[in-house]
Amino acid sequence: MPSFRVTRTVRHSPQQMYDLVADVERYPEFLPLCESLRVIRRQEIRSQEMAEGGEVLIAEMGVGYKAIRERFTTRVSLDPQNLKIVAEYIDGPFRHLENRWLFKDAPNGGCAVDFFITYEFKSRTLGLLMGTMFDRAFRKFTDAFEGRADRMYGAA
Repeated sequence: MPSFRVTRTVRHSPQQMYDLVADVERYPEFLPLCESLRVIRRQEIRSQEMAEGGEVLIAEMGVGYKAIRERFTTRVSLDPQNLKIVAEYIDGPFRHLENRWLFKDAPNGGCAVDFFITYEFKSRTLGLLMGTMFDRAFRKFTDAFEGRADRMYGAA
């Protein structure tokens, strides 16, 4: 099953980076392959793992590359107390999809962004058609979010 993980230090605060990634409705403005994103449902959550202010979103994302278009639905858990975001697959062209973001203070200032994603397509044919392109796009995600943060919060 393909997976990708990167930890990267950016000059913005953990809270700024969390807020930017948690703002899922804005993804089509800057995220590679993302053509649309619609939040279907929002629910505030309070549990042992997630403190007050936690929220779960059910979101549908439309992705595309050349003539290929797909939609998939995820359950996105937003945990502002721990600066953590987890997206879990619900429906669409995947057999499995999960991604996790964690934001921590970096030792010399800024934020250490930890991004992990693992996925598997249901269809071997779709996996062959889109797998390489998805892998390249996922590797550019942290660049896209850092660029967005620079535009929103300033590059210096």
